[in-house]
Amino acid sequence: MARLAQTAGLTDVQQEILSTVRDFVDKEIIPVATELEHRDEYPQAIVDGLKELGLFGLMIPEEYGGLGESLLTYALCVEEIARGWMSVSGIINTHFIVAYMLKQHGTQEQKDHFLPRMAAGDIRGAFSMSEPGLGSDVSAITSKAVRDGDEYVLNGQKMWLTNGGTSSLVAVLVRSDEGHPEGTAPHKSMTTFLVEKEPGFGEVRPGLTIPGKIDKMGYKGVDTTELIMDGLRLPADRVLGGVTGRGFYQMMDGVEVGRVNVAARGCGVAQRAFELGVSYAQQRHTFGKPIAQHQAIQFKLAEMATKVEAAHAMMVNAARKKDSGERNDLEAGMAKYLASEYCKEVVEDAFRIHGGYGFSKEYEIERLYREAPMLLIGEGTAEIQKMIIGRRLLEEYRIQG
Repeated sequence: MARLAQTAGLTDVQQEILSTVRDFVDKEIIPVATELEHRDEYPQAIVDGLKELGLFGLMIPEEYGGLGESLLTYALCVEEIARGWMSVSGIINTHFIVAYMLKQHGTQEQKDHFLPRMAAGDIRGAFSMSEPGLGSDVSAITSKAVRDGDEYVLNGQKMWLTNGGTSSLVAVLVRSDEGHPEGTAPHKSMTTFLVEKEPGFGEVRPGLTIPGKIDKMGYKGVDTTELIMDGLRLPADRVLGGVTGRGFYQMMDGVEVGRVNVAARGCGVAQRAFELGVSYAQQRHTFGKPIAQHQAIQFKLAEMATKVEAAHAMMVNAARKKDSGERNDLEAGMAKYLASEYCKEVVEDAFRIHGGYGFSKEYEIERLYREAPMLLIGEGTAEIQKMIIGRRLLEEYRIQG
């Protein structure tokens, strides 16, 4: 993209990283993405390339072998990767949510044990909050951990794990009533456990089963699964942070990073849709001239480009706010909400510009049209974002007296 979605104030290192990622996307992802997506094939060669570039350690501190980069750098890389194929950005998103949670909340032993191998890409992360009957109501979690001597026994069923099969470390949120008397608020009796497992499907460790992939409309290639715990035993040192009852807050901190990531993905997919639309509009002729010369199409392109710019600006603002150490749930919620909605609209306009050809699997826009809806749901629906935004605005603008 020559002019859209530029970011002011980047360092030379950030610009070099982004240039490298952009070249990788153009050469290694875009040419093969649609074919792999149609086969629902895991992009192993692409993932290996990302590992070689060091992207699995992008936000992990240098002392653990990572690059120690900011959330902004990561979000801009995600934007570029999603422009190539959104599923690939999903593979690294869950990895970084777990790495971030470890960095922010893990014990020193947990950081030393996991982060160096996560930075190298040898351990791939996934995280799990949702359950089959849960939806957006995290307080209704029924999966449970019960203390048994020096161990915990976990039982329950989790849902919608991105990287559920290919990951080797899963951060799982469950209810744990130990030390929390009856009547304790649900969010104060939840704990995050770090579950190591073998990659793959079936029983991946005693008491833990990952059934086969969920067949989805879009967002293919990356595996989305359930997770079933039936007498899963974990040592007490696999409680994230070493103390029970903090899991909800740890997860919400990680989800703020995830919401910036989803906003970045929306920006990347919207950028690609605009690229496809503006290119096709200059090649397709009707009534003796390219359709780009028809005012109706120019209006569409103008609206699409404006939405790409607006979403990008809000995403960058949310990332910078988090990097500053300030609370960013308002900005992350706004960015995720706007970027996902605008992404859907830009993709649909590009689809309309393609006319009947947009309905053909030979054209890339068909894939984007199936992928965009996932962003309306992932890391919290639009309705959840509006609730977060509304509550925070009332906090900020509370009438005194």
